[in-house]
Amino acid sequence: MTDHALVAEAQDAPAIGFFEKYLTVWVALCIVAGIGLGHLLPGVFGAIASAEVAQVNLPVAVLIWLMIVPMLLRVDFASLAQVGTFWRGIGVTLFINWAVKPFSMALLGWLFIGFLFRPWLPEGEIDSYIAGLIILAAAPCTAMVFVWSSLTRGEPNFTLSQVALNDAIMIVAFAPIVGLLLGLSAITVPWDTLLISVVLYIVLPVIVAQLVRRRLLASGGQRALDRLVGLLQPLSLVSLLATLVLLFGFQGERIIAQPLIIALIAVPILIQVYFNSGLAYLLNRISGEQHCVAGPSALIGASNFFELAVAAAIALFGLNSGAALATVVGVLVEVPVMLSVVWIVNRSRGWYERGSRVAGSAD
Repeated sequence: MTDHALVAEAQDAPAIGFFEKYLTVWVALCIVAGIGLGHLLPGVFGAIASAEVAQVNLPVAVLIWLMIVPMLLRVDFASLAQVGTFWRGIGVTLFINWAVKPFSMALLGWLFIGFLFRPWLPEGEIDSYIAGLIILAAAPCTAMVFVWSSLTRGEPNFTLSQVALNDAIMIVAFAPIVGLLLGLSAITVPWDTLLISVVLYIVLPVIVAQLVRRRLLASGGQRALDRLVGLLQPLSLVSLLATLVLLFGFQGERIIAQPLIIALIAVPILIQVYFNSGLAYLLNRISGEQHCVAGPSALIGASNFFELAVAAAIALFGLNSGAALATVVGVLVEVPVMLSVVWIVNRSRGWYERGSRVAGSAD
């Protein structure tokens, strides 16, 4: 694919749509619906929970595939050829995504969930909440970053190449990082289930998405691919919301008993988003990278592939686990917090470009 086509593809990524813009509202409604349905239809939710094969819940697996595959259709691994063009921004983002974010989230989880907030949380779920936070931070965002990048007038080739590179790394790095940090947290790591999750929710969706992508581009070009992505996007969001209804159908009793749980879990998530985005933004400025690269770099460095996190948490710890709930809190705060980062990046552009190395690199 030519450079022009890559730029056109990224620029054609839609601005934040109605459903994405109000994702926090839909998640809140799913919390209410899930809790209510869990009370009214306990038998139905029990049947869904028991529909498992090799510790994989089949209804949830189908929903998660419907979430993930449409997002991966946007990723063009041919854009990896552009990596060297933006080496400073790529280096900063990789450092944040893989050397800082999972570990900073683990530290924040231990500090807030394991220590400061422990008296207000159910004792038996403390480790599970921390595990969910770690899983959430171990997977960089794949889809929504195209929206965030466009809102900051980000360099489209950088965004494409960075997402493709992160997805390639995630195939081999997700399981080791999650296993390492769960082990350091003294949480038993079900390695067989973790590896199955990587294959089922990363490797296979990537392969399927790339095969479909290549077939469509060969037969109908970019227009055919855009048409399919547009058709599948609403299905992806509906599948996400249906999964959340199931999760809260099982979590209802716990949340009703302790309604502060969601707010307390949100605290380390919010801190790590602002910390990692700020650090990425500052490191790009120090390195002399352009603002159109620094913006998406900060956003990619801070955001999470929450669909994968939800899938992995369910596979590892179950539908009614604290880990699954923690990843869902990430979904709840994703849109408003990332939009606030977009606002900060856009408003600080003048300050950013007054940096001596940034100004020098533009001359």
